[in-house]
Amino acid sequence: MKINEHIKIVGQHVILVPYEAKHVPKYHRWMQSEELQELTASEPLSLDEEYAMQRSWREDEDKCTFLILCRSTYEQSNDEITALVGDTNLFLSYDPDTNEKIAEAEIMIAESNARGKGYGWEAMLLMMKYGQRELGVNKFEAKIGMDNEKSQRMFKKMQFHEIKRVEVFREITYERKVNEEWTNWLDQQVHLQVENY
Repeated sequence: MKINEHIKIVGQHVILVPYEAKHVPKYHRWMQSEELQELTASEPLSLDEEYAMQRSWREDEDKCTFLILCRSTYEQSNDEITALVGDTNLFLSYDPDTNEKIAEAEIMIAESNARGKGYGWEAMLLMMKYGQRELGVNKFEAKIGMDNEKSQRMFKKMQFHEIKRVEVFREITYERKVNEEWTNWLDQQVHLQVENY
């Protein structure tokens, strides 16, 4: 998405940066992992296909992607590749019946040593705050594998509720409508600090 190609979002423990060509080799290595393929319902791509995917994420108006940096690692190393731990995405759509802008939210902490530290929690909250404030999202959805209990717990803690279960895909869809009460809760969780990139 062009709108976020020159910005970064600075959080307490993470920094969200646009997905650029320089990040592709590390991202490609991550996505060779069968565990991550299963968790993200992804197929392995060739390196050339990964570069094409990165360009698509940059150009397509219905996709908003940021890569997640560990802030302390980045501040020590000044190297995005070293600090890179995952990504977060919003797939945008519009429902003409309800006049709602909907965003399917995704989060991945790919580096195993970065899991369990709250990076995914903070990155997802920052991404949803960005979606609500800057992209005008009215409703968020998350599609989570039935075996991915950790992600289910996280989205429930973010006040999402289950709306659909598809046994054949082993997938649960969660939803969170944006309203004043939830926006206030989101504001208490994270401060959206957008800077030039």
